[in-house]
Amino acid sequence: MKVAFATDDGLRVNAHFGQSPMFTVYDVRPGEAHFVENRVVPMPITQDESGKIDTRIRLIEDCTLVFLMQIGASAAARVTRRKMMPVKVPASSSIDEQVSRLLEMLRGKPPMWLSKVLRSEQDG
Repeated sequence: MKVAFATDDGLRVNAHFGQSPMFTVYDVRPGEAHFVENRVVPMPITQDESGKIDTRIRLIEDCTLVFLMQIGASAAARVTRRKMMPVKVPASSSIDEQVSRLLEMLRGKPPMWLSKVLRSEQDG
């Protein structure tokens, strides 16, 4: 599964979904994780809040999870409707640390929320 991390430096989860200038994307599977790319949010001259959210959703729509510091309720609803799960983590958490935690969860019996996401991904 592809996993996105809201970031401004590609190293830490340190951005609010709606203001994130970039998403670092990893491909994570049981036992392995690989960096895919940094996806930079294009900066239009003017865009309302809804447009900012839509732009970010389109940028990471192939991802299953999106790790972030914060996300507003309406943005979270729009993200989940697109079959992505937002995952809030402490500010400035290391992306490497979050990838390691995710791999550890996949190694054993994943928590219910992650099992549900994995089933949903398998069902297509």
